[in-house]
Amino acid sequence: MNFLNLLKIAWKAILLNKTRAMLTMLGIIIGVASVIAMLAIGEGSKESIKKNISSMGANLITVRPGAGMMGGVRSDPSAMQTLTLADYNALKKQVKLIKNISPLVNGSGQSIAGSNNWPTSIYGASPEYLKIRDWGVEEGSMFTEDDVEAYGKVAVIGKTVQENLFPNENPIGKMIRFKNIPFKVIGVLKEKGENTFGQDQDDIIIAPYTAVQKRILAQTYLQSIVASSLNEENSEAAVNEIKAVMEAQHKIKPDQDNDFNVSSQQELISTFSSTSEMLTVLLVAIASISLIVGGIGIMNIMYVSVKERTKEIGLRMAIGAKGNDILMQFLIESVLISITGGILGVIIGLVATFCVKQFAGWPVSITMVSIVISFAVCTITGVFFGWYPARKAAQADPINALRYE
Repeated sequence: MNFLNLLKIAWKAILLNKTRAMLTMLGIIIGVASVIAMLAIGEGSKESIKKNISSMGANLITVRPGAGMMGGVRSDPSAMQTLTLADYNALKKQVKLIKNISPLVNGSGQSIAGSNNWPTSIYGASPEYLKIRDWGVEEGSMFTEDDVEAYGKVAVIGKTVQENLFPNENPIGKMIRFKNIPFKVIGVLKEKGENTFGQDQDDIIIAPYTAVQKRILAQTYLQSIVASSLNEENSEAAVNEIKAVMEAQHKIKPDQDNDFNVSSQQELISTFSSTSEMLTVLLVAIASISLIVGGIGIMNIMYVSVKERTKEIGLRMAIGAKGNDILMQFLIESVLISITGGILGVIIGLVATFCVKQFAGWPVSITMVSIVISFAVCTITGVFFGWYPARKAAQADPINALRYE
């Protein structure tokens, strides 16, 4: 008996018991839909995390004080004053794998413009800071190196600061006061939104680091140094090069711990992505239980079907059907149930994913891989759980089968 005839016989057998077949498919449908939805949510969250972290700065590398051990206790980085302008200048001159670099100091306080005031943060940086953060100026312009050297009291402000201090007017050329120090607004930054940690990136004032150090913070040390590597591929090599320059600059001996730490965005992305992948695997594993339950359902129903159709099996074998034909007939029937359930599961999974994106607002990303895997799993489930009942049917004795009541 050829494969096409076996396929027709199997399909007719399924149509004769539509309700039972549909209930058998239910476990497969739920399992496949759940797997597709979970993979889409997992992939979407990974892409969203990568996008959000990348928005904090293209190929960002950060040098912070700290990581030193004092009396067996790791010091609080915020309390340490190990980074200086000499370190910044050394890195700027010696590190070849970075494109832009900027010192960074910051403080929090009340900003005032006319009768409006707003609690915010002021960051002292160099003009290269915007390139490092992949940020642009929407109105006006960024301050220059001349402003840095002249301790210029000029600033660019984020959208949130603009909306609260200058709600109905153009802020360019206007004055704001931060801790009683006047700054002239020369630019408004493009909107950036919240970062991965829920922090509003637009609630910021950026001024020359020299002015912030001397006039606002009255300090000589830096809170951090930020840089951008030439590209993603060179990120790790740039981190190692920065460490080598900093160790030489701070005269760190081989047996000593560094009094600084260097981290890159790629490390952060990798950490968050691996966490997201673990959660996705866990969710998919839980969703896959439905596939196992569906597979067991197929095996049970096929076993019952074999019992019900014992006489039919005996008759087919009596008129010349071989054991392999009977085996293939029931195996095809099992696989058809599984694949049909898989198709319905994919459709429901895609609809569920769309609903999650539309109504819950979660990031999702459907990949062909998840659909292919689902179909592969459905086929394997049909073969695996349909094999035993089909084999049982193929081994039936035709004489006993014809006598079966």
